[in-house]
Amino acid sequence: MGLDTIIQITDASVYQKNILILSDVTLSIDKGEFVYLIGKTGAGKSSLLKMLYAELPLIEGDAEVAGYNLKEIKMKDVPYLRRKLGIVFQDFQLLNDRSVNDNLLFVMRATGWKDDDAMRHRMNEVLDKVGLITKGFKMPHQLSGGEQQRVCIARALINDPELILADEPTGNLDPETSEGIMQLLIEISNAGRAVFMATHNFSLIGKFPSRTVKCETGKVLEVLSPTNLIIEE
Repeated sequence: MGLDTIIQITDASVYQKNILILSDVTLSIDKGEFVYLIGKTGAGKSSLLKMLYAELPLIEGDAEVAGYNLKEIKMKDVPYLRRKLGIVFQDFQLLNDRSVNDNLLFVMRATGWKDDDAMRHRMNEVLDKVGLITKGFKMPHQLSGGEQQRVCIARALINDPELILADEPTGNLDPETSEGIMQLLIEISNAGRAVFMATHNFSLIGKFPSRTVKCETGKVLEVLSPTNLIIEE
């Protein structure tokens, strides 16, 4: 694994509940790269991302993510791996019983932050980065879908991760809001973090072209000309 490589997968198989979803997966992603992951529903996109954040075990092959060997990782080390990752979900997964600020503070406490002043400073930094510095006191239901997704990106940035894994982050958003989220993710990638984003939204790939890989027939393949994509659901 090179100095700049953040994900290195070699001949890996991805299983979900003992069912083989993907096989012979070989993929390398470097720091600062923005890579799309495409494919039909059920093709294995979410399963691949889950393997990368150790939600699904790696049974065959090799994979290293942010310096952690997924074949050998112990349960007690999984939280440390996840601190090096930022994960953004389609359905936000915010805690609806507390404010935006308290959502972020909750994650910080859960990942080992102790100093209240440092926590507040970092919380304000990430909210500023996603354009929500004035919305920290609001509850999630008081925010638009796009704002909720920005909170999720702020949450993903809290621990200054080397890699952002985004699973359909624009899936529940209108086109204009989706573009704002894309611009934010691209900025994050330009700042030196890798972004690996599963998506169905091919108009976004047309507007923001970047390296693209595709889950198809149980394999993960490089797409050579992603701007010409026509993919049936």
